[in-house]
Amino acid sequence: MAAPWWRAALYGSRRWRGFSTSAALGRRTAPLGPMPNEDIDVSNLERLEKYRSFHRYRRRAEQEARAPHWWRTYREHFGEESDPKDKVDIGLPPPKVCRTQQLLERKRVLRELRANSEEERTARLGTARIPMEAVRAEWEKTCGPYHKQRLAEYYGLYRDLFRGATFVPRVPLHVAYAVGEDDLMPVYHGNEVTPAEAAQAPEVTYEADKGSNWTLLLTNLDGHLLEPDAEYVHWLVTNIPGNSVAEGQETCPYMPPFPARGSGFHRFAFLLFKQDKPIDFSEDTRPSPCYQLAQRTFHTFDFYKKHQEAMTPAGLAFFQCRWDDSVTHIFHQLLDMQEPVFEFVRPPSYHPKQKRFPHRQPLRYLDRYRDSHEPTYGIY
Repeated sequence: MAAPWWRAALYGSRRWRGFSTSAALGRRTAPLGPMPNEDIDVSNLERLEKYRSFHRYRRRAEQEARAPHWWRTYREHFGEESDPKDKVDIGLPPPKVCRTQQLLERKRVLRELRANSEEERTARLGTARIPMEAVRAEWEKTCGPYHKQRLAEYYGLYRDLFRGATFVPRVPLHVAYAVGEDDLMPVYHGNEVTPAEAAQAPEVTYEADKGSNWTLLLTNLDGHLLEPDAEYVHWLVTNIPGNSVAEGQETCPYMPPFPARGSGFHRFAFLLFKQDKPIDFSEDTRPSPCYQLAQRTFHTFDFYKKHQEAMTPAGLAFFQCRWDDSVTHIFHQLLDMQEPVFEFVRPPSYHPKQKRFPHRQPLRYLDRYRDSHEPTYGIY
């Protein structure tokens, strides 16, 4: 007699669940210490000591909860993040805006739109065109800086650049690389730019008052080959008059990105600092051309700490970059060194103690405990 359909479906799902579980077990790692209740012998439950009282059980549970353990509890996982209000804000102060005038301006625009019959007709027919440039300009003035701050915190820029201190990029920073004769590769906030596209210095624009001084920095947060916490400075232009980047002092000449092969994505950050006065950057000057990686070793935190009395971070733009064929040319021709190649070595797979009778386990279960790498799955 054939088995009922529900039993076949149940057994089939169990077999599928066992196969997926066995595949997932190969990625587990060994625990860092004894597991909970590992010291309790559960072979004979009748011999275990009974609490016989809820209060006695509660006292025991509270003592166990206060005892130090090697694992982290739920509260420890989600309670380590500090309050954003406790972070040090090193940026520019927010602009002073009169709330009453802002509301009156919004009401005026709303009345004009309601009185415009042509706008109403195009919206009703679905032919209205939204001016994206005006929308982006309004976004830059209102909530855009805070969105950029959240993106920078998500990518860990403030943590690695300023050791946890934060700032709101209130000055819109527009960066674009020239690709070919007519095309441009813009730098937003986390988009990917290849090393071939960033071979030449980009065009940087921002709004600035006449008579003001600025500093522009491009640094690689993840590319240092020797020191894990150090950076490579790729471009440093100081004492920029207004928004004329070409007229600033090129303290460190531009260097194309060179993320090592196999090292994954690297974070490249453009930082714009507003200076209170002209600053002497003679100690930070690099020779031109500068093809020695030791001379390009950089720490943004130390650089800002040295000049924090005279400059303030104001703008931010960053992109991600990974290896391509042009990086080989940079290592061989510009840096005059062999190209490093990295490979991720996974830790050995952890397998729990083998069961003598693995009930309802797939045949692949035995492959994890064999000395040979020849699989048994699929050959029988």
